[in-house]
Amino acid sequence: MPSTAFDETTKGVYVIAATPFTETGAVDGASVDSLTDFYLGQGVHGMTVLGVMGEAPKLTDSEQTALMQRYIRRVDGRVPVIVGVSNPGIDNLANLAKASMDAGADGVMIAGISGLKTDEQVLGYFDKVMAKLDDDTSVCLQDYPPTTTVYMSNTVINTLIADHPRIKMFKHEDCPGHRKLSAIRNAPETQGLRRVSILTGNGGLYVPQEMRRGADGIMTGFAFIGALVKVYELFAAGDLEAAEDLFDLYLPLIRHEQQFGFGLALRKETLRRFGALAYPAARAPGPAMDADDMTELDCLFARLKTKLLAAGEDIPHGI
Repeated sequence: MPSTAFDETTKGVYVIAATPFTETGAVDGASVDSLTDFYLGQGVHGMTVLGVMGEAPKLTDSEQTALMQRYIRRVDGRVPVIVGVSNPGIDNLANLAKASMDAGADGVMIAGISGLKTDEQVLGYFDKVMAKLDDDTSVCLQDYPPTTTVYMSNTVINTLIADHPRIKMFKHEDCPGHRKLSAIRNAPETQGLRRVSILTGNGGLYVPQEMRRGADGIMTGFAFIGALVKVYELFAAGDLEAAEDLFDLYLPLIRHEQQFGFGLALRKETLRRFGALAYPAARAPGPAMDADDMTELDCLFARLKTKLLAAGEDIPHGI
């Protein structure tokens, strides 16, 4: 069974929560509640708020704090909650991290910032960040070069894990990065380093390969998150072929959602159809779907439904 704590043993599927907005662009608190209930009903083992999918840079400081607090209150301790606190300003990062932990978060997620080019710069930056955090703040170290433009070598990652015991989890999103995942996973045996939890992202595109290489789970905002929970559970039970078969059924939609920038609109429209949120808009400037986009999504849903029926799998409500 997945760990219910956020620590080096954490396993399972952590969903990256969307930020719902009303038609006027205000944060939709009621939809935060319904979205939380939807995610928990899908069987997720944890939640990440204010991640990339959460449109955190478009929120004011007060909105970020209020959103984080509302998610934590609604979850009410049923699963761990991680808060994304990455920020160009280290003091701003530390302030949100403290507010998150004070509100009951189980940990925070931190990525590098644009401008870090060398190993020395990356190590120096994270040394400064860690020195600003309270002692009880657990950290998920996010490695996402396609978005942050910061490349973290295996040596840097292993050094950070060795130097900073508060790092409990590594979020692997380098691409291509399967060899990096293997190197980090095997470091406790090959280099005598501390083991940490590894969850993978990139929208779930490479889940089967990453799970086979030793990932402990998945952290993504894929709208059909319950399907990835089932895929993870099959892997955890040792039924690797059944896990890949189920994953393959959803792969066209996983791929479709991974359109850079536009995928957020697709995910929010899908969540609206599930009844998880009231309005699918991203905060401006953000992507919006047109009639052709809707037709494409309808066709993908119809094909998914046909394949699920043929495979004897459950049909998600809303498609």
